[in-house]
Amino acid sequence: MLPANALNFFTTLVGKENIYSDKAHLIAYSYDATREKFEPDAVIFPRHEQDVSEILKYCNEHRIVIVPRGAGSGFTGGALPASGGIVLGFEKHMNKILEIDMQNMVAIVQPGVINMELQRAVEEVGLFYPPDPASQEYSTIGGNVNENAGGMRAAKYGITKDYVMAIRAVLPNGNIIKAGKRTIKDVAGYNIAGILIASEGTLAVTTEVTLKLLSKPKMTKTAMGIFGTVNEAMEAVYKTMAGGVTPVAMEFLDNLTIRAVEQVYSKGLPVEAGAILVTDVDGNLEEDLDFQLELIRKIFTENGCSEFKIAQNKQEAADLWFARRNASQSLSVYGSKKINEDVTVPRSALPELLEKFYAIADKYNINIPCFGHTGDGNVHTNVMVDGKNPEAVKIGYEAIREVFQATIDLGGTLSGEHGIGLAKAPYMSMAFTDEEMALFQTIKTAFDPNNILNPHKMGLK
Repeated sequence: MLPANALNFFTTLVGKENIYSDKAHLIAYSYDATREKFEPDAVIFPRHEQDVSEILKYCNEHRIVIVPRGAGSGFTGGALPASGGIVLGFEKHMNKILEIDMQNMVAIVQPGVINMELQRAVEEVGLFYPPDPASQEYSTIGGNVNENAGGMRAAKYGITKDYVMAIRAVLPNGNIIKAGKRTIKDVAGYNIAGILIASEGTLAVTTEVTLKLLSKPKMTKTAMGIFGTVNEAMEAVYKTMAGGVTPVAMEFLDNLTIRAVEQVYSKGLPVEAGAILVTDVDGNLEEDLDFQLELIRKIFTENGCSEFKIAQNKQEAADLWFARRNASQSLSVYGSKKINEDVTVPRSALPELLEKFYAIADKYNINIPCFGHTGDGNVHTNVMVDGKNPEAVKIGYEAIREVFQATIDLGGTLSGEHGIGLAKAPYMSMAFTDEEMALFQTIKTAFDPNNILNPHKMGLK
């Protein structure tokens, strides 16, 4: 509980309509997509950057924990107030698109802007913001930056870090900084913006982001390939990416996922297939798209694709994408608890990675359905167990540790887009040496010597 003098200070600063410590608000801001719950002591909605500065300065002086929060859609507990303190919410006031600069093709936004709202706004003027996390309809740009969110278009267009040109942020002591510039090139000084991206709110509080935009492609086409085995599909993925075409997306579902979607939605999916690949290509000329799809068809066929279907209109495209977009929620047919990880490996390691995962499933006699963004080597691995059975849950986490080890052994990483937060913190020592973890801690301490910003995340103190 915050002391009375702290509540009085914050109330005077932001107004009573922007600070809450009642039970309803504390519960509402106590969880994220992990379903873990940690109640904060208060929730504050800053009106502008100067509010953020004054809040952090006071909290730094009085050693009060601050947790910046976007939409609470994260899968690893990055925005959970695990140490109590104050949750800073940006959705009420700091949620504006400040500028869309057509000449320089950049957008300047506040952290509370919803990803999809930005996409729609820039597309209205013929521009394009590619990062499209699955949570795009409600996740915020501030949250996307702090978690380095990806999405289905990452195979061609990259992820959030590839579009951040500059960040305005408030340090724990209340000082305001700007990291980066609106310029295309900038090699003056350390890349502080790069350090802040994916820092999960542990170093500074983002108050404004300058984002690179692209010209919007005029057309998109969608296709699906059906494969007899998951290995054939994974071979097709990396050979396609190296074969002279770069799809916008290259998404896959394995047999367990196909069966789950079909059981729940009855869409006529090929339940005997080893895997499905769904791909998009885009461009400005129809003949260019047709060339790309023909090349993909050729590579798919050479690698075991038994059927290749090209959508002829938007409805057919939506139908082809339905299984992938509804894969996650379908997996409950295999168990009430899903331990969902987003490991990533070099694309050429995908066939071996999936083989290792299925061997782990056999070892523990559990289901591990997989799907994901194989165009960039990112696999959503889902260990499914009975959440009401403590022994089953224990076995699930033993399997997850082996999943991580298999990924690391193949040159991969613990997370491609979900971040570390609390959920993956125990596994950081598997992926990083003591010297590397010490360096991370040194960076954290340099920014936040009193450890008030989102402490105990990412395996740090």
